[in-house]
Amino acid sequence: MDPFTMVVAIVAISVGAGILNTWIKARSNAPADMASQAELASMKADVDRLKDRVRVLEKIVTDKERDLAEEIRRLA
Repeated sequence: MDPFTMVVAIVAISVGAGILNTWIKARSNAPADMASQAELASMKADVDRLKDRVRVLEKIVTDKERDLAEEIRRLA
C-alpha cells in the first residue's frame, strides 16, 4: 500500500468514525428531546391560557370603568 492511499484510508476512517459517533449521540438524546417537546407544548398551552386571562382582565379594567365602580357601590 503506498503512503497516499494509506493517508486517504486513515482520513476516511477518522471521518466515518466521527460521523458514527455523532449519530449515536443524537440517537441517545432522542428521548430527552421528546420530553422537552412535550414540556414545550405544555408551556405554550399555559401561555395561551394566561394570555386569555390577561385579555379578560384588561377588558374588565378598561371597559366601562365608571359603570363597574357604580355596580360595586350598589353591591356594597
